[in-house]
Amino acid sequence: MKSDYEKAENILNNDGVVVLPTDTLYGLVASVNSKKAIEKIYKIKERDKSKALIVLISSLKDLDIFDIKIDKDQAKILEKFWPGKVSVLLVCKNSKFKYIHRGKGEIAFRMIGPRNKNLYNLLKNVGPIVAPSANKEGEKPAETINEAREYFADKVDFYINGGEKKGESSTLIRMNEGKIEILRQGLVKINKQ
Repeated sequence: MKSDYEKAENILNNDGVVVLPTDTLYGLVASVNSKKAIEKIYKIKERDKSKALIVLISSLKDLDIFDIKIDKDQAKILEKFWPGKVSVLLVCKNSKFKYIHRGKGEIAFRMIGPRNKNLYNLLKNVGPIVAPSANKEGEKPAETINEAREYFADKVDFYINGGEKKGESSTLIRMNEGKIEILRQGLVKINKQ
């Protein structure tokens, strides 16, 4: 019998949208390669179309897909935070991914490590996924799968129950010439440098 995560992989590889537990909150996820599924997320989340989406990756190598090159100084900073609950805004000049960065030329990435086994394996098999929180714009993030169902009902192709997920969003930073700019303090507290 297929596990929930195997079913989710199949759905994500076929332009589907899934609600599943991430390392922080429940996420409304789709493959970065599915423009169709990503547009569906904007629609069902009632999300501001100018807002970029966060992308979950399983390794630095995943950044190659977006033509993002990391220099040694950036890599050192990233090694401090990744894998972990810190999202990092990186410049993405590849216009192919405009449907993710919404013309802003930056995408926030978060790396999931093997300690988060199910999600890590899903990323290894499907590749990077967009993962905004599972809620309608302006509402509080779903803490249970039932709350997520109340938001989206049958507009989502599949739900994975991961118990109660309370907590904060990830911390959001931008790297500027070796300096860290804190855009949102979240689960990981970072001191200004």
